[in-house]
Amino acid sequence: MGSSANSDPAPGAAFAAAFRERAGPGETLRFDEFAALALYDPAVGYYRRKRPRVGRGPGTDFFTAASGGTLFGELIAAACQDLLGGRPAADFAFVEIGAETKGGILEGVEHGFGAARTVRLGEPLALEGPCVVFANELFDAQPFRRWRFRAGAWRELGVRLEAAGLAEVELGPAAHPALPATAAEAYRLDAPLAAAELAAAIAAQPWSGLLATCDYGKSWPELCEATPDGTARAYFRHRQSNALLANPGEQDLTCHVCWDWIAAEFIRRGFAAAPVCSQEAFFVRHAGGRLAELAAAEAGRFSARKLALTQLLHPAHLGQKFQVLTAFRAEAK
Repeated sequence: MGSSANSDPAPGAAFAAAFRERAGPGETLRFDEFAALALYDPAVGYYRRKRPRVGRGPGTDFFTAASGGTLFGELIAAACQDLLGGRPAADFAFVEIGAETKGGILEGVEHGFGAARTVRLGEPLALEGPCVVFANELFDAQPFRRWRFRAGAWRELGVRLEAAGLAEVELGPAAHPALPATAAEAYRLDAPLAAAELAAAIAAQPWSGLLATCDYGKSWPELCEATPDGTARAYFRHRQSNALLANPGEQDLTCHVCWDWIAAEFIRRGFAAAPVCSQEAFFVRHAGGRLAELAAAEAGRFSARKLALTQLLHPAHLGQKFQVLTAFRAEAK
């Protein structure tokens, strides 16, 4: 086992106890195991805490496209109906996976779907029949592996609980078929394998229809060649940092998804080719009529809805930072 890096401040007693229980005598976890504990443990996980995480109010940590009122839901509904290609929206149930609010993005939105429901984090998927399955920033919130290239070989990274706090350590040589043969010295690779596993679980459910998921990600070659410091980040009180081990259970941990892996899981299970485009292009192509209506309604004035629209579409905001993957599976005959 490699030497540790500088330790972050010691975690709280409850988190330390949960860490020791999972880690056993070695008090070391693989990084994805640490992330699963920090994000989803029933007692100390970040996403299990009953407090607001999303928004711009006090105590929140980040905002999403859905933070600007109903506008995002209106555009998603319009775009998804366009992608149904003339099929009646009333024949489909709209299912949002990983919704932060009970009503999801369609709360307060007039839509033509036959039904609308949400699946909260940790709840069973239970997808069946004709559906429009939607997720916003779901895949980037999954645990991830961390590897580093050193001295001609990839090394698995983990987290150890030390007297001074949590420390990142090398666990030993890494072996995974997706790893490139070589990389620059000290190259860090954050591998969102759990996100691909979640995609497989969603695709394996007995449903047909449209998938649309918004997230930020890259292709596998980009992750292997263009992000030498990795893509993992922590979000705490609207501040982004590389301090992944600080405030465990109190901050969000995330990394870019691999669009190649997610698309492959859906295609493998009978979905048509799964294209990816920027969020800006997605709305322009598939919700152009609704955008025109909004532009006309908000013309000549500054309003919260106009500001929200700018944030959703502008390349400097969410328009290029986020991408949208869509896929369709016809009903089995």
